[in-house]
Amino acid sequence: MTQLNTRLKDAAERVHNALDTLLPKAAGSEARLMDAMRYAALAGGKRLRPFFTLEAGRLFDADEGSLLRAAVAIECVHTYSLIHDDLPCMDDDDLRRGRPTLHRAFDEATALLAGDALLTFAFELLADPATHPDPQMRCLLITALAKAGGAAGMVAGQVADMAGQEIGSDLIAVTRMNRLKTGALINYSIEAGALIGCASDAERTALTRYAHDIGLAFQMVDDLLDAEGVVRDTGKAVGKDKARGKVNFVTVMGADATRDRVAMLASQAKQHLAIFGPRARVLSDAVDFVVERRF
Repeated sequence: MTQLNTRLKDAAERVHNALDTLLPKAAGSEARLMDAMRYAALAGGKRLRPFFTLEAGRLFDADEGSLLRAAVAIECVHTYSLIHDDLPCMDDDDLRRGRPTLHRAFDEATALLAGDALLTFAFELLADPATHPDPQMRCLLITALAKAGGAAGMVAGQVADMAGQEIGSDLIAVTRMNRLKTGALINYSIEAGALIGCASDAERTALTRYAHDIGLAFQMVDDLLDAEGVVRDTGKAVGKDKARGKVNFVTVMGADATRDRVAMLASQAKQHLAIFGPRARVLSDAVDFVVERRF
């Protein structure tokens, strides 16, 4: 796991530094908005989605500059989703990544607008020729991100999540909700690396299946951490879903069955990487990181 830990740390540092450069401090009327954007975007976190983009692209020796800009765009979308998820009209959370959520540190209106600004900034990044010299590739990246983050992707998953108990104990509905809310952006993260790397159809199919399984496993572990974790490890509130009557994999299947399903998905995810041989060692090790994490 030493190589994985090095790659995770490297990805996090590179994304942090790029965000610090691309989101400069501002003066005047925009200062508060930019400060809020930086507060959220530079708060740390696993940076797992950018890591997936970088590692997927490296399978095909893709241009590192293009991969990094796509990875930063993805982190901006992810950060926007966390900001909005924490708002009083959504989950009304007070803690994120070990410190006050954005609407607590600033105010609700500023948090809402900072999330909006990060979302739109992601598309500005992808549209810039600096991301890729081929306009067709930039269009592919933009279109795929719009689908992953929009009404047929992450936003749809959030709507289903807000429906709460209306889903009941329907495992298919819970799975679909999480494939959209969490899985769609993880899928895109890996897809972006494959696109920039000009992967073959067979290679893209293998990575899509890998992304599907690791995305579901990631959410199941999140649900286990919400049910059994502690704040000092997770950096956010725990026990939220049960307190609010919301459904998740643990409430539907129970903790033991959820752990069993995580193990099955982890095994499948690794099998999907067989087409790449030893080149995919880091992505294979990332499966273990996802299922064993405590934050």
